[in-house]
Amino acid sequence: MSLFDRLAYALAASAGGDFAGEDERHIDPDGGRHIDAAVLIAVTDRPEPGVILTQRPDYLRSHPGQIAFPGGKIDPTDTDAIAAALREADEELGLAPSYVRVIGTADIYRSGSGFAITPVLAVIPPDLSYTPNPGEVADWFEVPLGFVLDRANHVQHSTRWKGAERRYIEIMWGRRRIWGVTAGIIANLSRRLEGVSA
Repeated sequence: MSLFDRLAYALAASAGGDFAGEDERHIDPDGGRHIDAAVLIAVTDRPEPGVILTQRPDYLRSHPGQIAFPGGKIDPTDTDAIAAALREADEELGLAPSYVRVIGTADIYRSGSGFAITPVLAVIPPDLSYTPNPGEVADWFEVPLGFVLDRANHVQHSTRWKGAERRYIEIMWGRRRIWGVTAGIIANLSRRLEGVSA
């Protein structure tokens, strides 16, 4: 069975079930107001699949230096979350939509900053050449899918933020610190894809 078929089967098999996933709605400062956004979880089709992640530039006002999936706000010109994720991946990395084979969408993640983020799961060919937009991406890398989906690598932390306790997951891959929203989306996906062999 192909990687696409394995991921599609696992995602479909877990859809509609009872699922208490990670999110940050409990620290949403606007009490439920949200901005629709989408990210692309691009899985490389190789014997040991990987996931493409980006690192934001340190000088950005919002989430400087953090590791993220390609993605952003859903624009009025986007037909849906999938279109937004594909557009953002193209704008940020030069990942052309023609290379992306979309599987479907995963659970919406509500961030503490008021975003309702739809993860779009897809498969892409391995070893593509990327042209990162320096205004949005300082670096990009590929992390093994099996590593990030392994819940043994998801370390729970908590801190005080704006007077309240904030719980978050951290995944360390070498010197790369994947945490916050990105790690939360990965943790949710790992539950949805439980049992799929990378």
